[in-house]
Amino acid sequence: MKVGRLLLVFFTIVLLAAFSFEKAQAAVFSGRSSTEIEFYNDSNDTSVPVYEYLLLNVQDIDNNGMNFKGYGRLATDIRDEVDVDSRLYYAYLEKKGIFDSRLDFRFGRQFVATTAGASIMDGLDLVLNNVGLFNFRLFGGGDTTYYEDYDQDDLVWGGEVNGLFLQKSLNLGLSYLQKWEGSQLSQELIGFDFDYDKQNLVNLYSELQLNYLNDVVSYFLVGGKYYKSSKWNLRTEYLYSLPVFSSTSIYSVFAVEEYEEVMAEFTYNIVPGLRAFGVYTREMYDEFSDADVFEAGIEKIRTDKFSGYLTGVIRDDDDGQDLKGFKARVAWMFSKKFQAGVGANMDVLDRRIDLENDEDDTTSNLFWLYGTYFFTDRVNVQVKLERGSSDLWDEYYHGRARLNVSF
Repeated sequence: MKVGRLLLVFFTIVLLAAFSFEKAQAAVFSGRSSTEIEFYNDSNDTSVPVYEYLLLNVQDIDNNGMNFKGYGRLATDIRDEVDVDSRLYYAYLEKKGIFDSRLDFRFGRQFVATTAGASIMDGLDLVLNNVGLFNFRLFGGGDTTYYEDYDQDDLVWGGEVNGLFLQKSLNLGLSYLQKWEGSQLSQELIGFDFDYDKQNLVNLYSELQLNYLNDVVSYFLVGGKYYKSSKWNLRTEYLYSLPVFSSTSIYSVFAVEEYEEVMAEFTYNIVPGLRAFGVYTREMYDEFSDADVFEAGIEKIRTDKFSGYLTGVIRDDDDGQDLKGFKARVAWMFSKKFQAGVGANMDVLDRRIDLENDEDDTTSNLFWLYGTYFFTDRVNVQVKLERGSSDLWDEYYHGRARLNVSF
């Protein structure tokens, strides 16, 4: 979406939210401004993108429970080396409890997610609650995307029904989603999900997504967690995944590879804030050898001054892509105003996808330093410096400084 149109949509909704400001004496404004400058340096070029993020919340703008929420950014690259986009992540009006406290709505740019699929849309999302045992949801609008020009014929719509049973311990859901590109049906997906939670004993869950246009299962997850003891728990999962491409994409005519995964995780709580864990994952591929991944470590959540983790990772397969490495991070709260830390991933594949530039940046070794200084409860500065290296990149550096101001 072009920057001018993006800002027009954003500020139009802001004005709609605040048009009755003089009458809305109970309205409460809050939010955050984040000014960020980044530095990228590799063997090809050096870029210095600058971002201004704005988060705005307006509560009870009509003195009757109407709220506005918005989040967007302006962006440019000082050196004009990379194409960075300004974005409107979301900007919508919402109200809950209309018509005998049963109807909720959101109107504007928003993220919608169901088991059938997800999208960022400019439209309306309606939820009707407590119709017997069930809740009903219907949404639709313009399907927005950050990678192609916004087209008025790109549409998304869908719905969802879910209900609570067995004294609210069982949640069952059915969802449906359609996407249209240039007046052509591009995706049609159906989702099923359930979640059963026996308090202080076991949680069982599953999600299934059916690609109706291709008549195949595109996603299936089933898992369970045993947590009777407060000291330890065990979680196991099976995952099946098949990529879903738009019917208008050239990739839709090519064969796609299935991916399967079996995982088991054991967690032991040593003392409050300190846990040990072990994870085994069996990765199963069509075109490559299957892999066994073992990970074990210890993690300290900050309850006073210290936080961090140390994890050992072993990856074993028959294609020679074995890895034996570790992940580590240490952070210390030196005072109420200053926190800093260091971290390292050694011989651990770290895949980070740059969605803006459609690039896959995979590293084997990554080192970083970071710190946060709190001027006040509402103003702080964050700084982070990374050095990465892999077979893909000999080495690269990435720095970031961000000023956050809450209001």
